[in-house]
Amino acid sequence: MTLYPVQLRIVAPASLLIEWSDGRRQQYPLAKLRDLCPCASCREKRKADHSPSAERLPVLPSADAPPLGLVSMKPVGNYAYCLTFSDGHDTGIYTFEYLRELGHEVLRDDQEAAGSHE
Repeated sequence: MTLYPVQLRIVAPASLLIEWSDGRRQQYPLAKLRDLCPCASCREKRKADHSPSAERLPVLPSADAPPLGLVSMKPVGNYAYCLTFSDGHDTGIYTFEYLRELGHEVLRDDQEAAGSHE
């Protein structure tokens, strides 16, 4: 059985809710989706973050940065989505299989509670 999303929704606080064709509902914090982007550049960066580095340039603390948002979520064929984040990143292709691995399952009551904080 091929699984595919039947509904997509942004819910509080900054999470994506996907309802799948088998009835399963999963929630994805946007920051987690961005951090685990499957594109080649992000995979290399994650690998490099675990390697020792001589010097690193200072970065803006995440607390000082604007909150991360999801700008668009476009289908790629019948197997994935290309997500565009508010930080401009848009090269990750998230297969349905990968999304199923990343999300945590929520029950209807859990989702209703999450949505009530909007």
